[in-house]
Amino acid sequence: MTQDDAFAADLLRGHTDTIVLGLLRRGDAYGFEIYKAIRDATGGEHEIKEATLYATYRRLERDGLVESYWGDETQGGRRKYYRITDAGRAVFRGNVAAWVATRRIIDSLLNVKSSDVKGTKDQ
Repeated sequence: MTQDDAFAADLLRGHTDTIVLGLLRRGDAYGFEIYKAIRDATGGEHEIKEATLYATYRRLERDGLVESYWGDETQGGRRKYYRITDAGRAVFRGNVAAWVATRRIIDSLLNVKSSDVKGTKDQ
């Protein structure tokens, strides 16, 4: 893992709750399905450890941001599904708004434009 990879992972780690809530906005999902969706959405560039995700699910449920239920066992093994609550949707919207504001401020401070990201040379 390069220094850039470690930095990106640290930034993403602080947003695990928001990432999970965002995925659940699309529909109910079971734990490993969420793990695969994160991995696939990043083209395999980023994975969140399953243990981290299961701790996240427990925390989100404890905080009333998601609810869990057991799926139908006729479709294979018994799976615990998660669904986002109205409170979870509100937290997601607030977190995304904070992210957008923070990104805008950091981009301004770094004097970065979207077109500058790849192939940037120090000036």
